[in-house]
Amino acid sequence: MNKLKLAALKSAKYLSLKINEELKNINQVDEDFLLNINESRFSNGEGKIRIEESIDNSNLFILSDVGNYDVTFQMRGREHYMGPDEHFEDIKRLIAAAGGNASGLNVIMPLLYESRQHRWRRGESLDCAIALQDLEHMNVDSIITFDAHDPSVCNAIPRLPFYNFYPTHLILDNMLEKEELNEALVISPDMGAMQRARFYADMLKCDVGVFYKRRDLSKVVNGKNPIVEHMYMGVDPKGKDAIVVDDMIASGSSILEVAESLKERGARKVYLVATFALFTEGIERFKSAFDAGLFNGVYSTNLSYVPESIKNEEWFREVDCSPYMAEIINSLHKKENIDELWKVKSHVLKRIEKKRGL
Repeated sequence: MNKLKLAALKSAKYLSLKINEELKNINQVDEDFLLNINESRFSNGEGKIRIEESIDNSNLFILSDVGNYDVTFQMRGREHYMGPDEHFEDIKRLIAAAGGNASGLNVIMPLLYESRQHRWRRGESLDCAIALQDLEHMNVDSIITFDAHDPSVCNAIPRLPFYNFYPTHLILDNMLEKEELNEALVISPDMGAMQRARFYADMLKCDVGVFYKRRDLSKVVNGKNPIVEHMYMGVDPKGKDAIVVDDMIASGSSILEVAESLKERGARKVYLVATFALFTEGIERFKSAFDAGLFNGVYSTNLSYVPESIKNEEWFREVDCSPYMAEIINSLHKKENIDELWKVKSHVLKRIEKKRGL
């Protein structure tokens, strides 16, 4: 069988080290799966990647965290922080460096590049679809991501395997281990997150509510129509433990407004859950909101970069997805039935039944 190699870029170094250890445990070997690569930059900012070992008969799994905003390089004598565009270009550089010598090329972007720019509007670029097609044209064999903002973007590459996994059951399992939920109520912060909220509610066998974001369509602020009001639809949250679920937290202003509204409506506790805690701005607002009792905790994954300063906050709970990712990589490499990867779901249901004394 071809050798499994994890080709991790600097953006995903922390996560790759954990996945490597999990792969060694799964396969019961001492040999590392990490590929030795060198990333460098010219002084004007142009990049170059070199693979430092043979990749003949190797099945490469290229791992990149395009949301990592803590990777820097020197450009024109000044420190420059890499953005998503540069991370994505490095993925293509690594594919090009492989030069067709690998037996397989699989790209893992836990946070899908340009996932929020996923559908066409007049006069706008369709970045996510174009990026996926770029990878297809470079003869990538599969794309692996988590909780894509809109999974239907895979229609841009109908002939290329597109694996969109959800860590929601891992997050919920972690919550059930640490929290005592009393009359849980799952909340979708907007109409677009309803499917995710219904999954949580189905697991917990509880009700679901939703907020409708009424926007001012006459204005555009930071690329979006500003929210005028959060209108709630659903059962009364009074006395219940509300779990607000979404795919990502960016500035957090919207999800904090939802939390405040739930507390005003009498919710006992409020937990904020997101696959990706980007915290692009407004972290002080989270600290203030927690101190004011507007929420009781934020649950998120290590699928994308979170600063240590935030991880150390008493309200932040990180869910480690590296064992799950290692299972995915190992199963896809060995061409095993990936339906087995959802066995964790049954584990969560058993935990729920145990808590309820069933």
